[in-house]
Amino acid sequence: MYFLDDVFTKGFASLCLLFYGLSTASAVTVQLSDSSLELQIGETTDLTISFSSALNETAELQFTYQVGDDITYTDDDELIKPLPNLTVYPGNTSITVKITGKSAGHVTLGINSSSPEFEDIQDAYVHIDVVHNSVLITINAVIGWMYFVAWSVSFYPQVYSNWKRKSVVGLNFDYLLYNITGFLAYAFFNVGMFWVDTVKKEYKSQHPGGINPVQLNDVIFSLHAVFVTAITIFQCVIYERGGQRLSKLVLVLVPGAWLFAAITLVVTLVHKITWLTYLYYFSYIKLGVTLIKYIPQAWMNYRRKSTMGWSIGNVLLDFTGGSLSVLQMFLLAFNSDDWSSIFGDPTKFGLGFFSMLFDVLFIVQHYCLYRGNEPYEQLDEEKEVLVNDGSVSGDGEPVPRVNTPC
Repeated sequence: MYFLDDVFTKGFASLCLLFYGLSTASAVTVQLSDSSLELQIGETTDLTISFSSALNETAELQFTYQVGDDITYTDDDELIKPLPNLTVYPGNTSITVKITGKSAGHVTLGINSSSPEFEDIQDAYVHIDVVHNSVLITINAVIGWMYFVAWSVSFYPQVYSNWKRKSVVGLNFDYLLYNITGFLAYAFFNVGMFWVDTVKKEYKSQHPGGINPVQLNDVIFSLHAVFVTAITIFQCVIYERGGQRLSKLVLVLVPGAWLFAAITLVVTLVHKITWLTYLYYFSYIKLGVTLIKYIPQAWMNYRRKSTMGWSIGNVLLDFTGGSLSVLQMFLLAFNSDDWSSIFGDPTKFGLGFFSMLFDVLFIVQHYCLYRGNEPYEQLDEEKEVLVNDGSVSGDGEPVPRVNTPC
């Protein structure tokens, strides 16, 4: 009896070990040699498919093609030459295939198999960009760094002007509060998308095979923008302000935006919405700020009939960065035959174009409408005089001033 129990126990244990060994052996993961490829039309390159261990049985691999949100087993857009199914034999640890660009566009090449030995095979994919001209790839990279530098440096002319004058008179405080709000929201969004694993997993779940839209330079730019804008606000505390103050409207809109962020944070903490959705709300705050932040400064320039105190260097660099950014968007669209990247996302393109329109307005105000003008200062209800230029007659009446034509 004891002998039978011992045999049964040992046999059951051996059977469990056998099943465990089989299940462990079947856990083969797949890895591709590249996560992204850039090919010119007609160019061919190698892609190596590696396996973490050899298979026990012969298996067949099928390639999938994703263009946009559609995943199929055939490349209907014919962006690359069709790839045949692959047979993987026991003992194989890698296979190399050749990828040839056929027509311009973006495609995500994935792998599928019915073999139970593969684990998480859907995580093996490569983003392929087929372009008309590989030289434009380098040109676009250079343009990207140029507008990154232009936008980053654009904050400093205002800081320098304030320091040199020891005054912030002429710089609208509403604009600054909108700006710090927008850049803080933008920084929260970028940091969360780039560094927080939970958010990245949620984005990957919603966009299988998609590329994270936030890159390291986006994070650096937004954090730098918050830092320099904070310095500018500090200058408003220590330098001559000339009686300037925040408007009632900005004191409603900005606290309202942060109250909205606080309420949605509570909703996120009780798991009613995802962290990814919460971060998207910050991007909406940034979009809203961009639409309105320049209006107070433009109106202030109009009321004062002067741009003194508002750095034109900031405007020129911002316009340079915006122009280069739009140029890059068009070159990328042309090179990849992907015009939907511009016109399919009118919000991104429209906001960039909208900011450039305000830059043009500021340039016209500075060089044409109010060129060389000193600001007017209201002394009483009936009389105003020019400040700091001596243009006052002996009886206290202002001397008429003729603007220099543009």
